[in-house]
Amino acid sequence: MFKKNTNQNFKKKKFLILVIIFLGISFTSLSAFSLRDLQNFFEKKGLIEPEKKNVIELEQPRTESSQTRIKNEQQLYNDLEERVVQISELYKDSVVSVIITKDLPVIEQYFINPFENDPFFKQFFGDDFDFSIPQQRQQGTKKQEVGAGTGFIVSADGLILTNRHVVEDEKAEYTVLTNAGDKIQAKVLARHPILDLALLKIDKQGLKPLELGDSDQVKVGQFVIAIGNALGEFRNTVSFGVVSGLQRNITAFGSLSGAEQLDELIQTDAAINRGNSGGPLINMRGEVIGINTAIVQGAQNLGFAIPINKAKKMITEVKTKGKITFPFLGIRYVLINKYIAEKNNLTVDYGALVIRGENVGDLAVIPGSPADKAGIQENDIILELNNQKITPDNSLIKILSNFSPGDTIKLKVLSKGKEKIVSVVLTEKK
Repeated sequence: MFKKNTNQNFKKKKFLILVIIFLGISFTSLSAFSLRDLQNFFEKKGLIEPEKKNVIELEQPRTESSQTRIKNEQQLYNDLEERVVQISELYKDSVVSVIITKDLPVIEQYFINPFENDPFFKQFFGDDFDFSIPQQRQQGTKKQEVGAGTGFIVSADGLILTNRHVVEDEKAEYTVLTNAGDKIQAKVLARHPILDLALLKIDKQGLKPLELGDSDQVKVGQFVIAIGNALGEFRNTVSFGVVSGLQRNITAFGSLSGAEQLDELIQTDAAINRGNSGGPLINMRGEVIGINTAIVQGAQNLGFAIPINKAKKMITEVKTKGKITFPFLGIRYVLINKYIAEKNNLTVDYGALVIRGENVGDLAVIPGSPADKAGIQENDIILELNNQKITPDNSLIKILSNFSPGDTIKLKVLSKGKEKIVSVVLTEKK
């Protein structure tokens, strides 16, 4: 049985037909009506829910403030790029390559026949028998380039700062190669016994020294530039990055010096390669804040620099005295940690335990030394130096490096279970 169509149903069908016709007209006339107009129409008719405001705002053109922000960011980028170029150009003649040469033996290869004059072999093999054995012999020596590093000028009269491991071979000769191509013989004035630093001198006046900054003010995230003789081949290579860490402690290995503990280093992601050692790490003010020193083999963007403040005392001493001096206390010791404390049944887990070495002559306290005169004895534990606690991270020799010969220091010493304070007048280490 079919149900008759009522007037109300007819009106609904009529409305739907009109909607379909409207949609057809709308989509075939997009040039006349935009999708925005169509959306507004259906929203007014209550056929769809109004679109959320934040979605509509995404389609709005950029505001004046956002355009200004982009413009400012672009200007900052341009300024930074220009500054890097300025610093690189300004200091290109103040960074030098350090070439290492050495007299090496010239080896010649030759051949001998041990059976040449043996009649026994001749009767079987004849006079033409040849049984040559290769041999080697030295034919004098020849100067050869064995390595290269970087240095930078710190005084107008030719004083150059570099790493100690660059010039650690006392049998080698060192030549400074300038950006202009000049080769100048260099003399090693000083090698620091603790820090991986050294000073060279060349016979040239009117040089442009780099400005030294304050490494105590360095912050993580600061932009920096590293300049050096990358791989010993590419002079004045410039790399750019940020300070990615501070107060880093590492164990570095040199070709002659072996393992060496380096403390309080600046970490950077500016590319540092072999040959960059001794080059400057420069901030955006054009100040040297560090001396590029070490990289981590197998890692990427992981380089380390000695803070420049550690070098300032050395530079001043060489300028005024012609050498560097290092304070001498006169003891052998081992730094105490929890493991050493437990193994030796010590009552403290920090400090420097005064102890003799394995050889007979390796005394715990050197006779006549400042420590001996102050009454320090074997098995004493030096707990503090001028109220600074002695730990593996803050070693005795590290604290001593901040003092000079002639300075008087106060040591807190644990001796036979009792603490005491002793005064020590430091002398110069020979």
